[in-house]
Amino acid sequence: MGKKTRGAIAAGHPKTAEAGKIMFELGGNAFDAAIAAVLASFVVESTLTSAGGGGFLLAHTQDNQDILFDFFCQTPRQKRNAEILDFYPININFGGEIQAFHIGLGSIAVPGSLAGIFQVHQQLGKLPFHVIAEPAINYANNGYKITEYNRFTFELLEPIITSLPESRKIYTPNNQLLKTNQTSYNKDFVNTLNYLIEQGVEEFYQGEIAHQLVKDLSFGGYLSLEDLSHYQVIRRKPLKINYRGYELLTNPPPSSGGMLIAWALKLLEKIPFEKIEFGSYQHLQLLAQAMYLTNQARKNSYDTNIHNPNIIADFLSQNNLNYYQTQLEDTINKWGSTTHISVIDTEGNAASVTNSNGEGSSYVIPNTGIMLNNMLGEADLNPLGFHSWPCDRRISSMMSPTIILREGQPEIVLGSGGSNRIRTAILQVISNLLDFHCSLADAIINPRVHWENNILSLEPIPQNEQLDRLILPKATEILQWQELNMFFGGVHAVSNVQGQTIEAIGDPRRAGVGIIC
Repeated sequence: MGKKTRGAIAAGHPKTAEAGKIMFELGGNAFDAAIAAVLASFVVESTLTSAGGGGFLLAHTQDNQDILFDFFCQTPRQKRNAEILDFYPININFGGEIQAFHIGLGSIAVPGSLAGIFQVHQQLGKLPFHVIAEPAINYANNGYKITEYNRFTFELLEPIITSLPESRKIYTPNNQLLKTNQTSYNKDFVNTLNYLIEQGVEEFYQGEIAHQLVKDLSFGGYLSLEDLSHYQVIRRKPLKINYRGYELLTNPPPSSGGMLIAWALKLLEKIPFEKIEFGSYQHLQLLAQAMYLTNQARKNSYDTNIHNPNIIADFLSQNNLNYYQTQLEDTINKWGSTTHISVIDTEGNAASVTNSNGEGSSYVIPNTGIMLNNMLGEADLNPLGFHSWPCDRRISSMMSPTIILREGQPEIVLGSGGSNRIRTAILQVISNLLDFHCSLADAIINPRVHWENNILSLEPIPQNEQLDRLILPKATEILQWQELNMFFGGVHAVSNVQGQTIEAIGDPRRAGVGIIC
């Protein structure tokens, strides 16, 4: 008799996925697997995510509760003179496009990741926390082999991860960047995790770690003990929309990503996709225009109203959509450091969790093995300008953990990393699945596009000769990439179709892994 399937997990590293698999083997549920995977990712995907960052976990439980746990970063309670901040730009070259990020002590926002995973465990977990943390402790203590993708991200972010002694301890233990197949350790993080398991997560926000962090940040950063001790995980009602007979759950305001995906899908809903060939000039034109119009709508009526209690109803109202839908129909007639984990189990639970450290601030809390985020230095998270954020507010994120329900049951769980490409990556995978009826693997591997700042970036498409037929938003330049690239996100997804066919697919752009357990 075959082994019973317990669930599936898709993630950005073999060890991240393995941590979730171990939880299923121990009798844990999707939430245990997701938390174990997040903790493991702090070790094996440390250039993309961190216990010093923030994120979201979207949960659908077997008793049909839908909960969005918001543990993203918070702005400080007080501002300081920008002239005395340690805050400076660096350029990251993705191979086809250069993106600027700001780092330093002045880029650090209040981290939420640890508070979030402890709370999710408390409310939805089944196994003891020390069991869930065991894989992460093992990888940090006994080491893990550097993959080719690890090496690539180390080189990409070298200016950040080698700028201070505490981070060099992790990434350049022999005065050289770690290379493929070498072993990486993070003994300090082992001690930190064991300490938090014993003492509780409050120690990170109020104990010795908090005091050390605040002392260091007094020379060029913002954070205070009050910022840390007042941090709260927020349980939100997910944003829910219907599309092509499915119900989509995603991240609600004040985060932007889910809302802008919902908006773009509402634009696409009127389009007869059965008449359009995937990858044709009409399809590319449609995507470019939908992305352009979404950015216009964001600028016109979203960013400045983000904390308005009626923002969902107002922004997604037919009144607001009409003008943009007409423009899209007229069209027919004529990178980033984030990781995502998708988990589903056979009991009816699903978890979609995205966590990020931004590009990292370069500051590692001494003797903890934890690098803090640079969320105050990410341009897309600060659309009104750096240092223009309102005090003591949740930062608006592009992260969009998403669950697609059919007749109330989770059928597809997905999400992505990729900075401001997160929403366009997820939008295209959803469209591939529900408009073009692609398999999960094809929906993820199919080439993607991204329109922003008058540049249409395109992965290689078979119908290359059709590009000169494109009618694009005014002044748009076309940037053709030579291969699939992490710039276009990393959508890791799992599916359980009608409780029978279970799948797990990792995005090859970010060396993703899928495991059926």
